[in-house]
Amino acid sequence: MTALLTIIVLVFILVAIWQMVKIFDLAQAKADCDQVATDKDNKINAYLMMGFLAFIYIITIVSIVKWGDLPLLSNSASAHGPTIDNLMAISLVIIFFVQTVTQFLLHYFAFKYKGEKGKKALFFADNNKLEAIWTIIPVIVLAGLIIYGLNTWVNIMGVDESDDPMVVELYAQQFNWTARYGGQDNTLGKSNVRLIDIDRANVLGIDEADPNAQDDIIVKELHLPVGKPVLFKMRSQDVLHSAYMPHFRAQMNCVPGMITQFGFTPTVTSEEMRQNPDMVEKVANINRIRVEKSEALVAKGEDALDRYEFDYLLICNKICGKSHYNMQMKIVVETQEEFDAWIKEQKEFKNSLN
Repeated sequence: MTALLTIIVLVFILVAIWQMVKIFDLAQAKADCDQVATDKDNKINAYLMMGFLAFIYIITIVSIVKWGDLPLLSNSASAHGPTIDNLMAISLVIIFFVQTVTQFLLHYFAFKYKGEKGKKALFFADNNKLEAIWTIIPVIVLAGLIIYGLNTWVNIMGVDESDDPMVVELYAQQFNWTARYGGQDNTLGKSNVRLIDIDRANVLGIDEADPNAQDDIIVKELHLPVGKPVLFKMRSQDVLHSAYMPHFRAQMNCVPGMITQFGFTPTVTSEEMRQNPDMVEKVANINRIRVEKSEALVAKGEDALDRYEFDYLLICNKICGKSHYNMQMKIVVETQEEFDAWIKEQKEFKNSLN
């Protein structure tokens, strides 16, 4: 151990001496030394800056033309979705404009004011007018975005009880989801993790003595009637999860030991979304890729990939463990008649206990 420490100390000493020699060489360098940038070097770097600016703009234009349709901003399936999309679109436009202008100024000034012998840059120690401009404008823009965002958030989170929303619990655990409907009384029975009894199939810890719990319905596939407000009550059994339903523009953390909530009204059925032109194109592209991969798998003697069909999904948007990527549940949005027929086929809690 002593020998190792000695070697390490010697290495650090040699590195320090080497750095000191470099500093000394730079300090003694003359104006025509190779280590001092010449006018030619500055000119090359200036043109490289403009070349890189052109590269940024070209790659941005190509990306917009090829992938800039942003389908996720055009296929929201909830009542509040268009508002969220509008806020996102405004933010993206502002960010794109500011990025375009500031990058141009950064690279242009580097080109225009490149170093030249005998030329001294003109600068101002301070300029109150300029400082006021670049302070006030961002403040106004950001204040507008924040106020708009807060107003949007308040409108989304303010669930109107007069709409008589359907109450559904989303229960998260590593690594799956379980949904519970309030039943005929639309009221969820009391629950506690200490009441979980796997032997009796009481996986959510529902209080079996609670009258409101008797007609609760526990399912592994979430069904929602289109046009009906839904209020989700969210719990987590183990770690922090996040209930994310991208097409409904809905997300809320599921926190162990507490109940969080999020409400929305689905506006597009699953079948209608499958007929959406953007979705048809996306599904066709995914299946084309799957066919290509399946051919390679079959050649190796492995099973081919199943054909993809669009479904709404509830996924976890927190990295909650090794199988986080696969923590999802299918969501079916259907007509009220279809939902009523489906819910009648499900067992009530009192009839599902072993």
